[in-house]
Amino acid sequence: ANQGPAKLFRMERLELQLLRVVMTTLDTALFYAAVVYLPLADVMSFYMAGPIYVAALSHLLLGEKVGWRRWMAILLGFCGVLIMLKPSSAAFSLSSGFALVGSISFAFAIILNRRLRGTSDTNLVTWQTIGTLLVGGVLTIGAWQTPSALDLGAMLLLGIVSCGAHLMITRALKLAPASTLAPLHYTLLLWAVVFGLVFFGDVPGPRILIGSAIVVLAGLFIFHRQKVVEITVPPENVPKGVS
Repeated sequence: ANQGPAKLFRMERLELQLLRVVMTTLDTALFYAAVVYLPLADVMSFYMAGPIYVAALSHLLLGEKVGWRRWMAILLGFCGVLIMLKPSSAAFSLSSGFALVGSISFAFAIILNRRLRGTSDTNLVTWQTIGTLLVGGVLTIGAWQTPSALDLGAMLLLGIVSCGAHLMITRALKLAPASTLAPLHYTLLLWAVVFGLVFFGDVPGPRILIGSAIVVLAGLFIFHRQKVVEITVPPENVPKGVS
């Protein structure tokens, strides 16, 4: 399919694209805000609940049928999130709130990806990047610090890797239902634990380990049930030009 410049300004379903830009910008901003204050594995544990939110939102917003077994798994996953969040007045932190709201925004972005599967990848990723750049620019007003050459290099590398990852995720979500990709999503937690330990010496606490284990089990069960009820990818889930 043609992904050229003409696709960039063809803004189909403008309201959904704008909402997607807001959700992806929130997702990105809150992720970085949470990582500043929380260990990487803790933040990624909250993001592991993304597929669980997707399953619930798919029923509410996309009209996809979700059976009672998956609803039980969704509720179990929410319990895992509550264990990680520990929402008491003494222990609840704003940084945990950043991670929670960011993960919900992430789920909304996935749902919007499914609704916009007929829109070009170039269009989706470019406007998503522009939206994030504008918000980042506003936030630097009055708080700008000139980065060193090393910092600039690291940010450039981050931009390249992030852009490539977003392109691949966007394409993957068009080629298969979001629930089909859920098991791959959980490898993020493994890498978060490894990188957090190697680079920052962070060791996840028992509350995070227990909560994330519940979330992962619930998400994998949702994936299993999805495969049971939908053995093949429906034709309408495959974009034009792909077979």
